[in-house]
Amino acid sequence: MREAALVIDQKAELGEGPSWDAGRGVLYWVDIDGFKLMEYHPASGRHYERKLDQHVCAAVPREKGGMMLALRDGFYSYDLVSGEKEAIIDPEADKPGNRFNDGKCDPSGRFWAGTMAVERGTGEAALYRLNKDMSLDTIFDSVTISNGLAWTEDGSMMYYIDTPTKKVMAYDLNAATGEITGKRTAITFQEGSPDGMCMDQGGMLWIALHRLGKVERWNPQTSERLETVTVPAQRTTSCVFGGEDLKDLYITTARGELSDEELREEPHAGGLFHIRTDVPGMPTYSFSG
Repeated sequence: MREAALVIDQKAELGEGPSWDAGRGVLYWVDIDGFKLMEYHPASGRHYERKLDQHVCAAVPREKGGMMLALRDGFYSYDLVSGEKEAIIDPEADKPGNRFNDGKCDPSGRFWAGTMAVERGTGEAALYRLNKDMSLDTIFDSVTISNGLAWTEDGSMMYYIDTPTKKVMAYDLNAATGEITGKRTAITFQEGSPDGMCMDQGGMLWIALHRLGKVERWNPQTSERLETVTVPAQRTTSCVFGGEDLKDLYITTARGELSDEELREEPHAGGLFHIRTDVPGMPTYSFSG
């Protein structure tokens, strides 16, 4: 096992949703409960925060510039220069107890993001797909905590995590239409809660295990654990590959649920962590709409 090193001592309440903008050489990540969109420039070490007016749950680059966000109450576009956001659609306006959670874009540039019940209601949430023409599809409902997403390089398969199930599910994906079929279990966890994840260019999944302080590399075809990266913060939440060669693995963490005693033991909880990997990762895909 290797241990990830602290990059930014952010002390985020709920650090999440990292994405890598290869064009700018920038890592974006969010503090959901802190209402913040954050921007880290590895080349210079600079780190910026943008405070919004509600939960910032996922952020992805947009091909035409700016960002696409999943906020508490729906999908938005966001101008990084002016700070202005524009509401696109809120599919759960009738569910004020829900908020969006993890989300990212598939290789075709569609933005997938799911929701969760803030009060931890079971089966009250859903996974959605925002298409390039700004139309929205409900992929499936009866979700509890929608979390990690990943796609194979050719766009033929998708992996998905609804955290309380303790499973990574696999689906066949029609890259042209976005339709998913052939639901099956790829990985089942006996301990820890699978949260965010990403995929490397070898087709292996890197999965953040919330409450265990780990990111593990798994083979989704054989359900075999291949590697473990420890993190000095038990609330590991997500991970993404970045850097010029896509061998920089960035890991987000949280501190909001920790007791005072736990915080003394984990002073850097809520920070951004990093480790170099031997295999390059898949890129972050931008929204094409």
